[in-house]
Parts: sequence; structure tokens; C-alpha cells
Amino acid sequence: MPIIEFLKGFSYFGIMLALSFEFIPAELVLPLAGYWVYQGDFNYYLVVLAGTIGGVIGPITLYCLGRFGGRPLVLRYGKYFLITPKQVDAADRFFAKYGGGVAFFGRFLPIVRTAVSVPCGLAKMSIVKFSLYTGLAMLPITALYVYIGLQLGEHWQDAAPLFNQYLKPVAFVIILLVVIFVIYKIINNSKKGYSKHG
Repeated sequence: MPIIEFLKGFSYFGIMLALSFEFIPAELVLPLAGYWVYQGDFNYYLVVLAGTIGGVIGPITLYCLGRFGGRPLVLRYGKYFLITPKQVDAADRFFAKYGGGVAFFGRFLPIVRTAVSVPCGLAKMSIVKFSLYTGLAMLPITALYVYIGLQLGEHWQDAAPLFNQYLKPVAFVIILLVVIFVIYKIINNSKKGYSKHG
């Protein structure tokens, strides 16, 4: 893709910029960036950092489209961001069921991954919370995509099926850690409450 090769000339900023545009798929940019790491042109950790930042900026544009434009505008212009009405409907249902947490968990689900920003905007979710959840999800996703591209080297274009294969266990581990943390906080808070009453 010529535009990505052009952005390569801007180094890490170019990678961040490429991922800031939702019409350029991360599935294409990140494995290719991993290949550039393989070639010795880039540092893995800086690519992941740039990719994560860009991976937050991109969804914020869709969040703003939902928040300030409303559903009619999303359905009208969503196609320019590779979003279909079917994806918007699926993301809406997911948001209605799970609330603001979809900004995090939705990133790991193929059908709603791109469109999940829209219902967050429509619901006027806090942009700080939205950005935080998105960043926490994009970090492992970016790291995995770049790593797969690095390992595949010249065959970086085969990254997508491998990514989908490894994403489920990664998502499971992350969700498990979140659940453990929430349980720990609940137990800790109940102990504090008990000690106060004691």
C-alpha cells in the first residue's frame, strides 16, 4: 500500500499517523511495521508505543462522529471508515448489554472491534474513560500484531489468521486478570468496611 510506505518515511510518527486513520486497517499496518522491525529499520517497543497511540486516536474520531453527529451521520458516513450498519447494530447491542466496558472488551471481538467506538460516543461516555479503556486494549493487540509481523518476516502478510488464532488466549488472560483485580478490590473494600464497623 503506497500510502503506508510513504508514511514510513516519517518514522514512528508515520506509523502513529497511519493508525489514526480508521480507513487504513491496523491488520495491514502493524504486521508490516513488524516486518520493518525484522529488517532492523525500527525498534519493536517504539513501534508498539506509536501503534498504541495511533490506535487510540483513530477510535476517538469515530467516538466523536457518534457523539457529535448522532446515529444518522454515522450510518451515512460510516462506510468511509469501513463501518457497516450491521456492525453498528451489533456494537449497539453489545454496548446496551455491557455498558462502557465495551471500549475495552469490544476491541477483542472481530464483528464489533471497529464499530464499538460509535455507541460509546452516542451514549456520551466520558472521553477520558473511553481513551483509557481503548489504550489498555490496544496495547496488547498492537504488541501481538507487531510481534507476529516480526516473526513472519517477509511473510508478514500472513499475519491476520495467526493473529485471530492467538488473540483469544491473550484476551482470555487479560479478562481473567481484570476479573481477579475486581474481585480483589471488592474483598479489600469489604474488609475495610468491616474493620470500620468493628
